Amino acid sequence: MPVELNDTVPLSWKNATGDNETMLQHLQPNILKGHVRDRLHILLLQFGQGPEATAAARAFLAALVPLMKSAKTGLEEAEAFKQHGTKGTPYVGVGLTNAGYARLGLTSAAPSDPVFQRGMRDPQSLANLNDPDPTQWEPGYQQEIHAIVLVGDADSLPANTRLGEVKALLNDSITVLAEETGKTQHDDAGRAIEHFGYVDGRSLPLFLTEDLDAERDTMDGTSVWNPFLPLGRVLVADPAAPDPTTDFGSYFVLRKLEQNVRAFKAAEEELADILKLDNHDRERAGAMLVGRFRDGTPLTLQAQAGAHKPVMNDFTYASDTAGRKCPLQAHIRKSNPRGSGGFETPEEERLHLLARRGQTYGERTEGDQPDSGVGLLFMACNSDLGQQFEFVQRRWADNPGFPRHGTAAEPGLDPVTGQGSRPSQTWPQAWADNETQEAPAPEQTVTMKGGEYFFMPSLPFLRSL
Repeated sequence: MPVELNDTVPLSWKNATGDNETMLQHLQPNILKGHVRDRLHILLLQFGQGPEATAAARAFLAALVPLMKSAKTGLEEAEAFKQHGTKGTPYVGVGLTNAGYARLGLTSAAPSDPVFQRGMRDPQSLANLNDPDPTQWEPGYQQEIHAIVLVGDADSLPANTRLGEVKALLNDSITVLAEETGKTQHDDAGRAIEHFGYVDGRSLPLFLTEDLDAERDTMDGTSVWNPFLPLGRVLVADPAAPDPTTDFGSYFVLRKLEQNVRAFKAAEEELADILKLDNHDRERAGAMLVGRFRDGTPLTLQAQAGAHKPVMNDFTYASDTAGRKCPLQAHIRKSNPRGSGGFETPEEERLHLLARRGQTYGERTEGDQPDSGVGLLFMACNSDLGQQFEFVQRRWADNPGFPRHGTAAEPGLDPVTGQGSRPSQTWPQAWADNETQEAPAPEQTVTMKGGEYFFMPSLPFLRSL
């Protein structure tokens, strides 16, 4: 049975047969289901020029395959840990840029997405994303990147050991342009958070039957918001692989986003002061910027934190179309409008969602408010970079007119990830109240420090090198 990318029925990895089973054996982990875990290392590589350097780069990539595992193995290990606490093996992922394919002598076999082919440093991409000029990026990102290698595990020792094994395969013709280290941050309840202090990673699309069943049966359900997306929103046939009917990959976005925690906390306090929120309601100011309270409680559902566990995801904005509970410009509403984006059909809106796979970097202690040195290694898997990642950033986060409600004023930029000029914004004075108050938009507190587009190829392709 062929792999159905647009099937409205999710794929069961446990019961997969035929081409579906082969696809899972040939696919890298971290695409259909997040596999980065708590410790992450990233190497950004540049290959040398000339026939000998090309051969060395190909040999390096092929030698990585024994250190890697398939998506099927990754899913089996995750299930074994869930059922029996059995620890899995470290994750190793590999991606190539369009320039990387060219340096390998595979220009004609490179993936065809035009956004991927021009790269993130291209003037058109910079304009689309309102990104700073690459001369302002960190040095490693200013150069032509050819490959990314990711190494992750739940614990430091196995992650560091596997990283050492990867580095031992490098040769003199391969340059490490940059090395990033990520570590999951947790709140007092053990939930993963980003550096502004908010629960992160809850509202991800799901592609597999088993994950959807778990969401329905062990989380807060899927009766209001269905997180399912078909495989075609994350997988594309690997054009350079031996068999494009069973060999798939995914377009991978990496962006290093530095967070100014001090400025964000000041913005929370300033908004609370302008709206004259009292002690019991001040936390709502930050929730209006993000769309959730720090513990993950969706602002559109209630006026205070403290919703039941697990963190809720089964909601839409159907009862809050004017943004009187959760403002239209709130970060999670901008990045996933859940049917409130003004599209003709829900399916049209959902075409733009993407599978985020991010990880925080840098250390901070409770109460510490650094203005640099901490942030998010934003990562996401896509099947169409223009329709997914670039659309979300350009047409949603950076678009002051999205989403609109009737004749209401433009919402303004996403206060967390939006880039560009920042006109004043209106905010509900009280939760579910029609009285609004205009306030200066928070200053930009997230700075893009570098990034690139990659393709995560199939394991057979890497072996063939």
